[in-house]
Amino acid sequence: MKLTIGHLYPDLLNLYGDRGNIMCIQKRLQWRGIEAEVIPYPSGSRIDFDSLDLILLGGGSDREQELVCRYLKQVASEFKRWVEQDGVLLAVCGGYQLLGNYYLTDKTKIEGLGILDIYTKWEPERLVSNIILDNPLFRYPVVGFENHGGRTYIGDYSPFGKVRYGHGNTGTSGYEGVIYKNVIATYLHGPLLPKNPEVCDTLLARALKKKYGEEVALQPLSDELEHMANQAITDRFQKNQPASSTSERRRRISKNGGRKRRQK
Repeated sequence: MKLTIGHLYPDLLNLYGDRGNIMCIQKRLQWRGIEAEVIPYPSGSRIDFDSLDLILLGGGSDREQELVCRYLKQVASEFKRWVEQDGVLLAVCGGYQLLGNYYLTDKTKIEGLGILDIYTKWEPERLVSNIILDNPLFRYPVVGFENHGGRTYIGDYSPFGKVRYGHGNTGTSGYEGVIYKNVIATYLHGPLLPKNPEVCDTLLARALKKKYGEEVALQPLSDELEHMANQAITDRFQKNQPASSTSERRRRISKNGGRKRRQK
């Protein structure tokens, strides 16, 4: 078996070590005897979506996002078709924002790809924190680090997780990221996948199922160290959560007339 992974614009979108996600995907395939081919698509490259089983779209600054958006606009219809046909995609931070309709910064409006019916608005106070999410798809909490000025409004999409600690999409909604079909879009850095092997294996299993037409049982790996690190992170930030926690701030904002997104 073999998976082909497309790394889109690594020369522009690698602000938070997204190559770590690529390395994690490669290793977790190779350790199971599955061939992993990584194809980097630097700026200006023509992307052959039909040859790819899994795509990583990483994060970058506003300037890099504008450049990337110009390239991707030329293939937006192909990209959307690939997603709608259950292509497996991980989009992180700036990549997450680009999937939406637009990102309104303090200086300009960056038109997005319109693959997801979401939008992002910049606010001057950055949301910077370690973050812990709960998602019933995973046995362990999803952990990472967030650092974003944009607030992303996801409408009726299912979130990547419910915020146990941290800020999430807007700082007040109580949710983080988006899951749509085989797309995971999130603000979580870390990098995300080495810290959360279950998330990585979910992407791999979905990519293998799409390619080979049936469920592929992934050989279990020894993730003892990763699980110990996960436990240490969740224990540390839950125990040391300040009185002015993000959840308490959300409650105060809600009491003062702020709107909380309806939980599905």
